[in-house]
Amino acid sequence: MKRIMVIAVASLFATAAAAQLYKYVDKDGRTVYSDQPPADRDSKTVNTPATATASKSFVERDKEMDKLRAKSREDAKKADEKEKTAAAQDERCRQANERLRALVDGGRIWKYDEKGERTVMDDQEIETERGKAQKLVDEACKKS
Repeated sequence: MKRIMVIAVASLFATAAAAQLYKYVDKDGRTVYSDQPPADRDSKTVNTPATATASKSFVERDKEMDKLRAKSREDAKKADEKEKTAAAQDERCRQANERLRALVDGGRIWKYDEKGERTVMDDQEIETERGKAQKLVDEACKKS
């Protein structure tokens, strides 16, 4: 419905935008601009901004606008995906840092064995887990 209204309004102005403008010198030596060529004199056609934009049809303009809208939507979608990816990476980095901090701070650190029972990690296991946690932090928190 909107397109029909836009086309109808634009077609009313199309005749004015497509009008030719003529320039000539009258019998008194004055320069005259007119929308109708003189019958007894040579005249030049003057290009105006209105006649330059009128060279494209409304269908062509509508297609250009559709392309611009599609590009805008695509750019917004890419920006949204990039933002979501960055947020997910920040969350992974935060979790990896928390895990490393828990291993570095010391104290009793619990783990679950094959039977599902809690056992206390010894110093060697803690050191191994620190190395793994540091590697995870390095990977998760690197900025590209």
